[in-house]
Amino acid sequence: MSNESTLSRRGLLMKLGMLFNGIVAAAMAVPVGKYLLSSVTRGRGNGYLDWVSLGNVSAFPEGETRLATFRNPYVMPTDGKTADTACWVRRIAGDQFQIFAVNCAHLGCPVRWFPQSGLFMCPCHGGAYYRDGSRASGPPERGLFEYSYKVEKGVITIRAGELPTPGSSTALLRIELGKDPQCA
Repeated sequence: MSNESTLSRRGLLMKLGMLFNGIVAAAMAVPVGKYLLSSVTRGRGNGYLDWVSLGNVSAFPEGETRLATFRNPYVMPTDGKTADTACWVRRIAGDQFQIFAVNCAHLGCPVRWFPQSGLFMCPCHGGAYYRDGSRASGPPERGLFEYSYKVEKGVITIRAGELPTPGSSTALLRIELGKDPQCA
């Protein structure tokens, strides 16, 4: 046997070490690759532009404001209960509604509806809003944010996923349609 064809113990351990390091590197590269490609493979696309049902129109009596919840379409499976989002639904008359985001326009704290006074109140900094969502007092500089909605076959749906803020596509859509953006 020639000296060149035999494998020494040192050479065998060197090759096994390189093989083991390659396997470990490949195992570590899989999650890193998944993370880097996640924005492409998630398949959420335009989930924030989806229309989400809030329920039957009959669940919202005329002249009343009720809390409704919906599942945000722009979520990951790991979001769990945090994907359930609340909104305030005010039925004005017939199929005419106002749907407000539950967040205060100041810093995003959740507002509560007080039917006795006809006001939405923010517990964080004392912001107050009238029943139509316009600013009543406190630090917020504008009224509550409104969701776009439509009524079809007795079911009210909203464009959900993206919080309706002044720079959002929802606000831009309102401007394109010739509607006044809801500023106080």
